[in-house]
Amino acid sequence: MRMTAKIEPGARRAAAALFPCLRRIMGLALMALSVTLAGPGASRAADGPAAVSATPSDGAAALIVKKRPAPIFVDGGENAGVLRAVRNLRADLAAVGGAEGELFIGDAAPAGDRAIIVGTLNNSALIDALAATGKIDVSAIEGEWEGFIHQVVDAPFPGASRALVIAGSDRRGTIFGVYDLAERAGVSPWKWWADVPVKKSANLYIAPGARIEKPAIRYRGIFLNDEKPALWGWANETFGGFNHQFYEKVFELILRLKGNYLWPAMWGEAFYDDDPLNAPLAHEMGVVIGTSHHEPLARAHAEWARYGEGPWDYARNAQSLRDFWRGGMERLGGNEAVVTIGMRGDGDEAMSEDTAIDLLETIVADQRAIIAAATGKPAPETPQIWALYKEVQDYYDKGMDVPDDVTLLFADDNWGNIRRLPEPGAERPGGYGVYYHFDYVGGPRNYKWLNTTQIERVWEQMSLAWEFGARQMWIVNVGDLKPMEFPISFFLDYAWNPQAYPLERLPEYPAMWAAEQFGAEHAQEIGALLSAYTKYNARRKPELLAPETYSLLNFNEAERVVADYAALAARADALRKKLPKAYDDAFVQLVWFPIHASANLNALNVAAGKNRLCVDRRQPCANAYADEVETLFAKDAALTRLYHENVAGGKWRHMMDQTHIGYTYWQQPDQNVMPAVARTSGPIGPRFAVVVEGRREALTPGQPPQAAIIFDRNSASPGLDIEIFSRDGAPLDVEIETPAWISAALAPGGDPQTQQATISVSWEAAPAGETGAELRIVRRSGERREAVTLPLTIRNRIAEAPAGAFIEADGYVAFEAAHYARAVDAGGASWEIIPNLGRTGDSVAAFPRTAPVSAAGAGAHLEYDVYVFTVGEAEIETTLAPTLDVTGKGALRYAVSVDDQEPVVVNVHANEMTQAWDASVADYAHRRTTRHVIAAPGVHTVKLWLIDPAVVFQRVTVNTEGAAETYLGPPESLRAGVD
Repeated sequence: MRMTAKIEPGARRAAAALFPCLRRIMGLALMALSVTLAGPGASRAADGPAAVSATPSDGAAALIVKKRPAPIFVDGGENAGVLRAVRNLRADLAAVGGAEGELFIGDAAPAGDRAIIVGTLNNSALIDALAATGKIDVSAIEGEWEGFIHQVVDAPFPGASRALVIAGSDRRGTIFGVYDLAERAGVSPWKWWADVPVKKSANLYIAPGARIEKPAIRYRGIFLNDEKPALWGWANETFGGFNHQFYEKVFELILRLKGNYLWPAMWGEAFYDDDPLNAPLAHEMGVVIGTSHHEPLARAHAEWARYGEGPWDYARNAQSLRDFWRGGMERLGGNEAVVTIGMRGDGDEAMSEDTAIDLLETIVADQRAIIAAATGKPAPETPQIWALYKEVQDYYDKGMDVPDDVTLLFADDNWGNIRRLPEPGAERPGGYGVYYHFDYVGGPRNYKWLNTTQIERVWEQMSLAWEFGARQMWIVNVGDLKPMEFPISFFLDYAWNPQAYPLERLPEYPAMWAAEQFGAEHAQEIGALLSAYTKYNARRKPELLAPETYSLLNFNEAERVVADYAALAARADALRKKLPKAYDDAFVQLVWFPIHASANLNALNVAAGKNRLCVDRRQPCANAYADEVETLFAKDAALTRLYHENVAGGKWRHMMDQTHIGYTYWQQPDQNVMPAVARTSGPIGPRFAVVVEGRREALTPGQPPQAAIIFDRNSASPGLDIEIFSRDGAPLDVEIETPAWISAALAPGGDPQTQQATISVSWEAAPAGETGAELRIVRRSGERREAVTLPLTIRNRIAEAPAGAFIEADGYVAFEAAHYARAVDAGGASWEIIPNLGRTGDSVAAFPRTAPVSAAGAGAHLEYDVYVFTVGEAEIETTLAPTLDVTGKGALRYAVSVDDQEPVVVNVHANEMTQAWDASVADYAHRRTTRHVIAAPGVHTVKLWLIDPAVVFQRVTVNTEGAAETYLGPPESLRAGVD
């Protein structure tokens, strides 16, 4: 029986705080009678109960005063994980304030004017006494999973005037309560993993009142995967491998982020086997360990190669497999875990060519018998999951019988699109969950290097999971962990409480997260950078980039992409200079490096594409672009060296080892390979040539007439760019002959062998209607004159369009889905804009996603007013988020109509084969077309009809003649009455 309290070094023990052991055994009942019976704090600060502030308010508890934190009191019988968290809290508050506070572990009760009391219900005499006397109201968390309360309490015990109480419903609830306070005091969960400085405060106070938290999702975690070469190289250099020193840092991060679950690294690694201290440490700290979708019964797949006998084939080698799995369960012992059941083939493959339901049901039954025997209790008392990953979902779809206590873990398609969800309202004791991806190794191509996940997409998909009832487990594949810090935070924050982040609050998250890492002064700017670079990276993952991904010809698309990234990089540079030097390491890791690395890679690919284009045109610019490719390729390596050598004194060496340039198929190249370039030398032709925006070939004198270049008054592009260059090495002397109402502005200066010009029309002076014209580029060389003639079609058409209508030009009308004229709600569904989601703008979806299916033309719809000049058949291309058929009913449908015509129904996934799926995930969009008839010029209404509520609309293009081909689609059309 303990008679004394352990006091941390430097702490003083006040005699008034000593209580006999008898009182501890009696739950401090006598003391409970001696204090005033009062309820929770009566007043609430304007910014919320138990809010942390640098300024005091009436009834606030002092957390830090003149740099010194309040003493912390915790029962000596507390769980080891709680004690570890409390020690970390002491260190955190010392880092915030600048001086170390006292820590009392044992029987001591608080005394004095301030204190922090930490404990778990039914495991802390202090907490139980406060609850018994009504000083704290624990009814909201009692019996709950991982709940906690922060409450300011007056006169908690004799001799103590005021205290902050952190009470947990269980050990992890207390741990989360402790780390939640540290985070709100100024200690980022990423302080170690991203070198985020602790925010200093000489004084901190906790507003009166009670703050209550508990998680919405039971198991919330991450999967370290695809961890070679980056995480593997770093962990081996830093810790000597994936051992308990490494995992201690991972476990603490997960807990600070209010997660509780981990699938450990498994590429040739074995969590339980590689370091016997890994599992006990996880249990001590409070992290639940699972194993991936193809690692049953707590056995890493690497262990089969080490210890297995015979083939990984239950039909031929059942006994060896049962022995192998039994060893895993026996080794697990009393450590907290969620056990994966089922079986996949060797090496993350299908178990068999067909869906062998009988065999897999036998395997599951045998595994559960092993679980029961090893644990000595019925199998349902051990948490289990069956991961419906890849081909395993076929077993579920075909009706395989799985015990009700097993959690069915649905999966996405490895690219962030959930494949299946339960029927809304469906219930089973084991519940349902989701396995999601921020990283993947596989087709159509790996994506492992940088973060390419929009939190808006995570919100859209995981809110879908929440609505459909998948609430037992959320786990996300984070690859190397870094550099996925931003989406990991969002995923676990959202898993903790999805209802805290409704759609209207989603735009606040990036700035809120930025403020936590870098302070409030520049949080909005940093948040905007995070949102922008992830949007840009999501529309085409870096590993999928190619020299002609973005159009080199039409609408200046490639140039606009490079310019957008360059603008982000410039903003990141400017912010880096403004931030205090202490934030530099964190800013480089979280913001600056991913922006610069992404900008550089996009510029590299565009330069490679332009090099090839110049070569094809026999254009002198080929050599300049070849030089640029070489420079940018070298810069990529220099950026990696900066991350490895300069950031945090070389702490993160190897973390950017992942290759990302030179893919030829789905698997990564062994090393980065510069895109091939070609050069030109000497005279490359006897004449000059002209390159016209939108045309691949170079035009030379004497060529047959080309198709007319169209100038449209209503075009979103104000003019036409042309480039004139010499092929014989001589300087240019050119003039451009045009009608009086067409201007040709030659750019001053530059290369004497190359000249740029912009052609534009004075619409007030041009003939009305559609007119033919001609533009001649004449080169003078002595007495010789050579000319390139460009036929033009001038469309000077005025649209008598109502305000807000999009106007046809250049053969199309294009508009963002969020720019509707009218959103019509019906059938229990209402339209909402999901900001920033998508490749070019915002998205629009109907909520709730569990709303009933509507008949085409009878339910909720979006209306867009358009003004067209061209009549006849038109093709309407609708761009949607790459959502999958989560209901499993064979369709995800919407409909399109023009005016009051019969809606055309589209099944987004009709006849979708692997090639179509490859395109949709690579493009980060579904693009589907319908055909319609426009009978007369003038105003028409395009309608998008909701049928299945999971669809997410992003963009629409009405092709009257056909927009020029681009990756992102043509620019949005001009809108009447809108500047």
